[in-house]
Amino acid sequence: MIIKVTSKRQVTFPKRVMDKLRIKSGDSLSLKETAQGILIRPHRFDIANFAPLRDHIASDLPTPDYQTIRHAALDPRLRD
Repeated sequence: MIIKVTSKRQVTFPKRVMDKLRIKSGDSLSLKETAQGILIRPHRFDIANFAPLRDHIASDLPTPDYQTIRHAALDPRLRD
C-alpha cells in the first residue's frame, strides 16, 4: 500500500485500514523505527498496566468508560 505525505507532513489512510484497526479522527498512533522500516500502530491503553492498582481501588466502583477517558485528552479546555 502506498500513501503520500503532504507538504504539511500529513498522510491519509484508506478507509478500510481505518475501519480494520478501529482508528478514528483524533486517535493517536505509535511510530517505531525497525530494521524493515517504520511500524505504525494505534496507541491504546494496556489495561494490564493497571493491575498493580487493583488492590487499592474499591471493588464497588463502576467500570471506567475508557472511550470517554481516551477522548478527554483531546478536550482543549483541559490543556495548559
